[in-house]
Amino acid sequence: MEMFQVDAFTDRVFGGNPAAVLILDRWLSDAVLQAIAGENNLAETAFACRGKDGWHLRWFTPTVEVDFCGHATLATAHVLAREHGVAGEMRFATRVGELRVTATEDGYALDVPLLAPEPLERLPEEVAHLVPAGAILFRNFENFFAELADEDAVTGFSPDLSAIAKLGPVGLVVTATGTTTDFVSRYFAPGAGIPEDPVTGSTHATLAPYWATRLGKARMTARQASARGGSLTCEIAGERVRLYGQAVTFMKADIRLPD
Repeated sequence: MEMFQVDAFTDRVFGGNPAAVLILDRWLSDAVLQAIAGENNLAETAFACRGKDGWHLRWFTPTVEVDFCGHATLATAHVLAREHGVAGEMRFATRVGELRVTATEDGYALDVPLLAPEPLERLPEEVAHLVPAGAILFRNFENFFAELADEDAVTGFSPDLSAIAKLGPVGLVVTATGTTTDFVSRYFAPGAGIPEDPVTGSTHATLAPYWATRLGKARMTARQASARGGSLTCEIAGERVRLYGQAVTFMKADIRLPD
């Protein structure tokens, strides 16, 4: 069975966020999908299968299936375009609704639902000690967010992964205004098998509208300040967010499943 590994939200191999991608003729059992993702041990493995009006898409971390993943969607579109000759807009049916990807002059545009930031008075007690008093807090359905003082506070943030893991599959995002980009962020979800995600598309579905309001801008540049790092451009389009980024193929593999 053919599998690709793609670095998303980067223009170079060894940057951005790696995702494994498998294009299936038919769905395998959930246990097999999860086992493949566990064997890959990447933040996400994406599985796509052709549907009536596009593609059905699912994502698995090494330990769980997740509701929403942006970078692995971008990686899947890259494989469909480069390896399977799929042209034009690609539509993906997912747990969070329809996601759409189109090729651009220098990469891809990923169109996702806008997940409005919900104000939050306090973080759960398991992680409240991790952010300074006075931090602006908000959340969406799958993550907590904290705005820190500046970019240095984000890059220097030292996560207590054992504490964050007590949130289960819910993650913690820290963010601030950037020095060379409009904003920066980092994302931790150890309870979902992701200690720190290199570059995360799904969190920007909430970060983009948050910073659009704070900065008074509809189009913004963003950088995820992980060790690998990655860059993207975010644009508010009504009730949608467009994320612009690039992707490169690192590996093409033939995997062997048990009989």
